[in-house]
Amino acid sequence: MSGQPGLFDLDERYAALSKTGDPLGRLASVVDFEMFRGDLDAALRRSDRARGGRPPMDAVLMFKVLVIQSLYGLADEQTEFQIRDRLSFMRFLGLDLHGRVPDARTIWLFREHLTKAKAVETLFTRFDAHLREQGYLAMGGQMIDASIIAAPRQRNTDAEKDDLKAGRIPEDWTANPAKLRQKDRDGRWTLKRGRRKRRPDGTLMMEIATPIYGYKSHIGADRRHRFIRKWSVTDAARYDGRELAGVLDPTNTASAVWADTAYRSAKNERRIAKAGLVSKVHFRKPPGKQMSEPRRRANAARSRERSGVEHIFADQKHRMALFIRSIGLARARTRIGLANIAYNLRRYLFWENKAAAA
Repeated sequence: MSGQPGLFDLDERYAALSKTGDPLGRLASVVDFEMFRGDLDAALRRSDRARGGRPPMDAVLMFKVLVIQSLYGLADEQTEFQIRDRLSFMRFLGLDLHGRVPDARTIWLFREHLTKAKAVETLFTRFDAHLREQGYLAMGGQMIDASIIAAPRQRNTDAEKDDLKAGRIPEDWTANPAKLRQKDRDGRWTLKRGRRKRRPDGTLMMEIATPIYGYKSHIGADRRHRFIRKWSVTDAARYDGRELAGVLDPTNTASAVWADTAYRSAKNERRIAKAGLVSKVHFRKPPGKQMSEPRRRANAARSRERSGVEHIFADQKHRMALFIRSIGLARARTRIGLANIAYNLRRYLFWENKAAAA
């Protein structure tokens, strides 16, 4: 029998969602998102609306919208549609069927305000402090790595590329403001190592590299809980080893630092030692020589420990579909920073579920 849906019908649908294991419902129950309100209000600096106008969307609600967007790899238009379409999203945001839903433009503007205020770093630090208060201390050493995050490819001429590398804006872009707004001047091309071909005896014959355009996410994660503790964002061509200082966590209570050969340099070894830490950075193969057996075994052991950081990037790039849909380094930093917060939120949910099951 057809009829108007009632309040109890919606309650039954929500109960069914919870019974089947709604992760967003569980996340809302274990994380008090009000902890972010003070930092959000400070970043937004909204007026007192003395002149009237439509009231803005709640800051915490909008931050939760960005969390959803990061967790599911959604564009702004897709985010608006999915909030309207999915009960689990509505419940997570605290909206009812007749509530006001933020549109794509509102979502873009809110993220833009956070970018201009450089607020994502503060929000990340806020949640990291909460993790430590809950007993998830940085322990067991730290894993450091970087990964390329793709962005829409830029079709530039050789002359335009030369201007960008020299820090100049191409002349025809300056004369065309509309074109300039659509050009990403901060991203860079680089080669991503791909499939390796080896001879029957195991020696490397060739390595197939793929050109990719975008930015690079640098992270430092604690080995025990695999939370991201430190992070930075650069263009894709930035050498990994140059970012060690920005992702090294001096508060990690254990001394070992795991990283691949990109971080092996005399300067980085001195930096690690000066911080009172022990280097577990992979050894480099001597040019034209075989690596010694002790070092080969050491690298194999270090790879097993360091692999945990690769799982973080795999989760973000595949499960969360992390992709830079914006223009410029500042916006890319916001996107990647929000993805790091979202990853830590879900990782926190994993540990809380594990504790509840025990």
